[in-house]
Amino acid sequence: MPTIRGVVTIAQESRFQLTDGEGVSHLFVLSPHMLAEGDDLEGLQREQARIRVTYEAARNILGYLAQRIERI
Repeated sequence: MPTIRGVVTIAQESRFQLTDGEGVSHLFVLSPHMLAEGDDLEGLQREQARIRVTYEAARNILGYLAQRIERI
């Protein structure tokens, strides 16, 4: 699966925006199989934490399905 690194700039419920090192923003939705929740995303956004997201294409939305999130 592909991965991307960046900073969580927006978080709302199970959705978040990650801005990569080149300033490009990407929209993600948490996979239902992830252990993370919206509160976890809000903490990452508040801290402007750098993370790595493993993801796949999502069906019926403009964005990606986050399978794994790791702090880096």
